[in-house]
Amino acid sequence: MPPSQPDPESARPLGRLAGKRIALCVSGSVAAYKAVLLLRLLLKEGARVETLLTRTAARFVGSATFAGLSGSAPLTDMFAEGTGGEVHVDVAARSDLLLLVPATADLLARLAQGRADDLVTATVLCARCPVLAAPAMHPAMWSHPATQRNVARLLEDARLELVGPVFGEVASGDHGLGRMIEPEAILDRAAARLAPQDLSGRHVVVTAGPTLEDIDPVRFLGNRSSGKMGFAIAERARARGARVTLITGPVALPTPDGVERVDVRGAHSMRDALWDRLGQDLRGADVLVMCAAVGDFRPQGASTTKLKREQKKMSLELVQNPDILAEVGQARSGSTPLLVGFAVEADEPERVLQYARGKLTSKRVDLVVANHASDAFGKDDNRATFVTAGGDEALPLLPKRELADRLLDWVALRTQKSH
Repeated sequence: MPPSQPDPESARPLGRLAGKRIALCVSGSVAAYKAVLLLRLLLKEGARVETLLTRTAARFVGSATFAGLSGSAPLTDMFAEGTGGEVHVDVAARSDLLLLVPATADLLARLAQGRADDLVTATVLCARCPVLAAPAMHPAMWSHPATQRNVARLLEDARLELVGPVFGEVASGDHGLGRMIEPEAILDRAAARLAPQDLSGRHVVVTAGPTLEDIDPVRFLGNRSSGKMGFAIAERARARGARVTLITGPVALPTPDGVERVDVRGAHSMRDALWDRLGQDLRGADVLVMCAAVGDFRPQGASTTKLKREQKKMSLELVQNPDILAEVGQARSGSTPLLVGFAVEADEPERVLQYARGKLTSKRVDLVVANHASDAFGKDDNRATFVTAGGDEALPLLPKRELADRLLDWVALRTQKSH
């Protein structure tokens, strides 16, 4: 069966924020330069961004900088000639999200008082969409009772959500809680806030990373999996409303927000953790995504002491690890959980697809994501083909978060049909 190419006209737009309209509201702070970095990230994720500047914001970053990146001049005055005095109403009405980056103590105070004395505050008052604020100020200002009262009032009224601040060094060189969170974290929160909630009520279990099989207390057998693909799937599934359990081998990656993480080492510990979550009747999860690169073999027995170099030769006897994906596939009596497997090979492209098709049938999987090891391991992008009983869909090179969303689009559609 030859792989079919996706129709360019019907392909999902690239980027987690594709087609979303975001108003980036910048206030006067040294941290305003980070709003420029955020603007670039938003545009890369496909967002349509309008920039609004307070009167003091332009003292830190000029309008030309934002205009050069976005292609349009920032909005600064709701009473500018030709606007009809309704700019704040129009921007609020057409925005899917407002980002206040940075949010100074003064801006938070004016919002808490319900003031509309400039374009930014007036737009926030008109907004019916989510509003995310990234505070940035000296730690003494953040901890001041007045600031804390203002923040508490805003949160109580559910007028906005805070992203940060974090502990770190501020412009003066002092350290404390008040530093603006990094643009990448703001982007992730924005993407999560605007993600479709099409997996709400579902429990998604994801396996990720490598498994390591000990030879002795120092050495092990492993593979090159970084865990990035599995972590991206877990992060995006959580953003789309799912309850997510992430079972991962040893990797150096932070746990996605809101995700339950279970750390394991070898294939047997991953198997035990997985069956513990699924239950013998497999009703513990609605979806299982087996993204982990589980080792096929392990040493017959691990040495309790370090093997010495003095040995001129060493033979390592290997035995097979359990095939976890096949076990789950064979145990299913129906369609629960929806089962997704990964096939990573280092052969010719057509052989990779042949192996994936064989895996689809032999292991009773609903979807196999086929990719080449050279495209997958350790990288932030991946090129994959979705292999199902209905045919193959070849995808272009995509950021792993975008590939995760393509996969979850398929999962969401199937789970909705099954329910």
